[in-house]
Amino acid sequence: MTTSKFRPARLLLWSIAALIGLIALCTALLLTFDWNHAKPWLNQRVSEATGRNFAIRGDLSLTWDKSQTDQDSWRRWVPWPRLSAKDIVLDNPEWAKTGPHMAEIGQLTFSLSPLPLLAHNIVLPSLELNAPVIALERKPDGDNNWTFKSSGPSAWQLELQKLVLAKATVRLLDPVSKVDIKADIDSLPATTAEGYGIGWKVGGTFNKAAVGGEGKAGAVLSLQNSSTPYPLQASVHVGKTAIAIQGTLTKPSDLAALDLRLKLSGASMSNLYPLTGIVLPATPPFATEGRLIGKINRAGGDWTYDKFSGHVGSSDLSGTLEYIAQKPRPLLKGAVLSNQLRLQDLAPLIGADSNASKANRGDGVAQPGNKVLPVEQFDTTRWGSIDADVKFTGRKIIRDKELPIQDLVADLHLKDSVLSLTPLNFGVAGGNLISNIKLDGSNKQIKAEMKISARHLKIKQLFPTLESAQASLGEINGDASLSAVGNSVASMLGNANGELKTLINQGSISKFVLEAAGLNIGNVVISKLFGDKQVKVNCLASDFAVTNGVMDARTFVMDTDDAIISVDGKINLAQESLALIIHPKSKGLRIFTLRTPIYVTGSFKNPDVGVNKGVLALKAGGAIALAVLAPVTAVLPLINISTDQQSDCAGLLAEARQKPVAPPPGKTLQQKKAKAH
Repeated sequence: MTTSKFRPARLLLWSIAALIGLIALCTALLLTFDWNHAKPWLNQRVSEATGRNFAIRGDLSLTWDKSQTDQDSWRRWVPWPRLSAKDIVLDNPEWAKTGPHMAEIGQLTFSLSPLPLLAHNIVLPSLELNAPVIALERKPDGDNNWTFKSSGPSAWQLELQKLVLAKATVRLLDPVSKVDIKADIDSLPATTAEGYGIGWKVGGTFNKAAVGGEGKAGAVLSLQNSSTPYPLQASVHVGKTAIAIQGTLTKPSDLAALDLRLKLSGASMSNLYPLTGIVLPATPPFATEGRLIGKINRAGGDWTYDKFSGHVGSSDLSGTLEYIAQKPRPLLKGAVLSNQLRLQDLAPLIGADSNASKANRGDGVAQPGNKVLPVEQFDTTRWGSIDADVKFTGRKIIRDKELPIQDLVADLHLKDSVLSLTPLNFGVAGGNLISNIKLDGSNKQIKAEMKISARHLKIKQLFPTLESAQASLGEINGDASLSAVGNSVASMLGNANGELKTLINQGSISKFVLEAAGLNIGNVVISKLFGDKQVKVNCLASDFAVTNGVMDARTFVMDTDDAIISVDGKINLAQESLALIIHPKSKGLRIFTLRTPIYVTGSFKNPDVGVNKGVLALKAGGAIALAVLAPVTAVLPLINISTDQQSDCAGLLAEARQKPVAPPPGKTLQQKKAKAH
């Protein structure tokens, strides 16, 4: 009975002892096993999985580490395997130009958490790469060497928590993005680390522009721990564009939090598009500095360039811009302010800057020497890559004295390749020039629609450098409605269609200006000798019809107490030519008058103002003939006695007050009217 009573207990003890012995034997085998015998098996399995030849050509060893988990947990009793392999190569595809190997690694070492393997999770607390040489390459058709053959979804999940690099070289060759860059990474000496663990240098080309730079980063890249910030510092130039950052990155695997001080500078903001994917306008040389805050969310991401400041050309610039990664297109929104805006710095937006400026920013077409209207085309291929809602304010515009522009406010909206400025408002001559512009860039040719209103423009402020105009009173109001098709300012105006109307209702203007316009030599001299005076303006009304880029003066009349001045003719915007005739008709007696129609001809670049030489010759010849007969009568041909000239101001003003209209882009007013009937 006694022996049988203790038999189960004895059996249990033997079983435990056998299990312990088996574990000890397995442990001894693991510790003493030459893992180099497993290399052929590992090489074959990895080669089959990747579809590329893989080989561990050096030693393969396994050691056991103390658990890296919390010491108060029972898991601390579970040892962690640590695998080390030397001289590893992974071949490139046959088409690769970067060499036979995609990866060469001097030594790879990683530790493995064993318990997650039970749930098909491969958890690598750390991965150390010593002297890795990585070549990443893409073909022009889009195929790349970092995408391996797939055998379908895997039941295993990989989680890498820390990455440590030493003496690394990485090259990226991508003809699609026009990139050929190599980066060298190495550990920093302890005396110069200053909290950083590695330093790197980069060189190569991007979009045919030279790339160079250097930077520092933390020694250990924590890919999972969101509480461990990873320090970053970099200074890189791509052609004429320079980028400098300093700050921290948290949980790099998800870009959970990026907080950097970002400096940007370059020849033009439009050159940032290949680097950022954000459509920005052409500008003069610029430099900005601000705080870049990034955070990834389920919608994609949210990036803010917060409270940046700097300059564009000679203008100051500040503001906050936010980039939101949303579908179907990301959105750029924010507000930008310039307290001192130089008007010349706006010229590159429409290609109106100098050829030297165009060459410096590298994306402009040289302006022909005989052309005034900008011929540089807008690049609409980028408009569909992003939406935008940005407000720009120029509080004070610095300009030449001849230009009476005070300030600027623009609300820019870009949606589905349609760019709208609603409004584009300039403060001009004490009044406002308000524009609503729509540019549809969804097709090869931009379809443009423009509505412009001029309100309360003061006459004397319109001509700030003309002394004789400073006592003038009155305001100019006007409206324009135009449509066009084209990809530049010149091509749009060259085939524009619509109407332009202006009016002045009551005011005054310098008599000297009127007399000079009528070539009344005697009265000009008298005005100069005895002073100028103001002449009442009863009305001014103009009405231009625009058809295929030709402006036709249907009505242009200015009625004053002293004269009626009318204008007829055409302005050809496509050819940039002038063909206008000014008819001054005096009211009352004028002495020594050479009054004759004034012809405005020539080009926008070289206009020519002259008189009818035949009429002048007749008047001069008559004066000479009379001088032979009687000197007193010699002045008779130069005296003009006019009957009272009258114009229907009420009718003219009523007509000018009618809102101008424009047909759809690509149509003329006649086609629109015919369709309406």
